[in-house]
Amino acid sequence: SEHVMMVGSGAEKFAAEQKIELVDPKYFFTQPRWDALQQILKEEKARSEKAVSTSASASRPANRFGTVGAVALDKDGNLAAGTSTGGMTNKRFGRVGDAPIIGAGTYANNATCAVSATGWGEFFIRLSVARDISALMEYRAMPIQNAVDMVIKQKLQKLGGDGGVIAIDKFGNI
Repeated sequence: SEHVMMVGSGAEKFAAEQKIELVDPKYFFTQPRWDALQQILKEEKARSEKAVSTSASASRPANRFGTVGAVALDKDGNLAAGTSTGGMTNKRFGRVGDAPIIGAGTYANNATCAVSATGWGEFFIRLSVARDISALMEYRAMPIQNAVDMVIKQKLQKLGGDGGVIAIDKFGNI
């Protein structure tokens, strides 16, 4: 498809047209995630309406180990990155996190680096974290570690976000 991203029923229709296997949502059920959701819902019910608006930050500790990220450099110098998210417990229906957003949670550029991110996705989207790391390397000639530190330890934290990345540059530095 010429489209970069599709979601919802349009994506499902396209997948069916391409004969891509669709599975029942029950396939993705895991007991630990269900238990975390039930705990969050219980906590929210116990709070006042004012406190409920801060529940997103309260839900984050239960989700610290859901993301799977990978970066690679092949023998021909090609860089690749991939990110699969564990999601956010009790997220608003329809929320899209940073993992599928090229430049936010995932990015690869043969001239600089490959990056896979994990953390509070909304902040990674706002800052285009993965792309920003590559841009600092490209435009400021920063080594990968310096670029990662600037984006994660300075820019991201300054906005109130948190998370981390795995990254590899075109020379194999991680």
